[in-house]
Amino acid sequence: MTRVARGYDIFEEGRHVDIGKLRTDTPGCARVAHLNNAGAALPPRPVIDAVAEHFTLENTIGGYEAAELNAPAVERFYDAVARLIGARADEIAYVENATRAWDMAFYAVPFAEGDRILTTTSEYSSNTIAYQQVAAAKGVSVEVVPDEADGTVSLDALEATLAKGDVRLVSLNHIPTHNGLVNPAADVGRLCREHGVLYLLDACQSAGQLALDVGEIGCDMLSATGRKFLRGPRGTGFLYVRRQIVPTLEPPFLDLHAATWQAPDGFEMREDARRFETWERYVAGQIGLGVAADYAADLGIAEIEEHVTGLAAVLRRKLAARPAATVLDKGERPSGIVTFTVDGHDPAAIKEAAKDRGVNVSVATPRAHGYDPDAVPAAVRASVHYYNTEDELDRFLSVLP
Repeated sequence: MTRVARGYDIFEEGRHVDIGKLRTDTPGCARVAHLNNAGAALPPRPVIDAVAEHFTLENTIGGYEAAELNAPAVERFYDAVARLIGARADEIAYVENATRAWDMAFYAVPFAEGDRILTTTSEYSSNTIAYQQVAAAKGVSVEVVPDEADGTVSLDALEATLAKGDVRLVSLNHIPTHNGLVNPAADVGRLCREHGVLYLLDACQSAGQLALDVGEIGCDMLSATGRKFLRGPRGTGFLYVRRQIVPTLEPPFLDLHAATWQAPDGFEMREDARRFETWERYVAGQIGLGVAADYAADLGIAEIEEHVTGLAAVLRRKLAARPAATVLDKGERPSGIVTFTVDGHDPAAIKEAAKDRGVNVSVATPRAHGYDPDAVPAAVRASVHYYNTEDELDRFLSVLP
């Protein structure tokens, strides 16, 4: 089992990784105890340098010229992300953020009147808005699969709902933004395959903290961001689309990169996942996200997952020892996201008090997301990463009333 120590951790099982070295590799650690990794993590030095060097090159020789000179680093992004999630490079698209990546996949699904979309009680509000828009435009229905007692999606209920037929898409968040649970993504994938239903996985909060293998999960599409647990630049994300289904999906918009114009009145879409891209993009960010993916893979994503979940378990245990604190996280397998309330104290006030002590946390709004009417309106969200230490947790806990 991973030992959670105070500033000099290692991942004891598997390869030896010095947390002190990783913290030195993360300049932000010298300034702040950053427990807001579910919002945007602190990037490591190789990512910072890759982005800065390309931006400097753009300012020195020109944007087009810099992209041409750095073409191998731009192209490396596809191999790096594919390696991280067990995909092929031609199944990866670079997209400017997770929401746009998810949108490009969702709006490409050929919905027809009478189709059903299945989702969960803990869905992200941006996704629920998209469901409602398509429901109104296409005459589809949106159905919420109930939870198990532990808060994860009920597999029995999902199987029963799939068996009724007419399901076009199962859309699942792997880890909700406002809750520490981890949904059983691979079990959902098995059921979707058995019933021949498309499966879209929102991995915005899991990419970079949990081991992901799209073959094992069985998803057809997966969206993720760069800025959270992957520790990449803001304004970056990616979309995975399984090679076999790419031809069945037409992106909601195309440009001269995603398709080729066949004058005077025709066009032909790309045959790979890059049909979901646009030509103009944040090139320095794409390079940086590829570096971030390689950085995580080189450290070992299984070791990262073990350390992150172990540190989060320490925080939950210490919070549970405080009579006024209520830990809200659900699921049999909690993630690195820890949410809680403190009796009689506003989560926003706790966030500000922590900020005054050099600790970053955020406020989650569970009732503003998903379909759970019993969710609390607001909670403190502390999300840990492998460069955090138990000393930092104690520093945060000292702020609490």
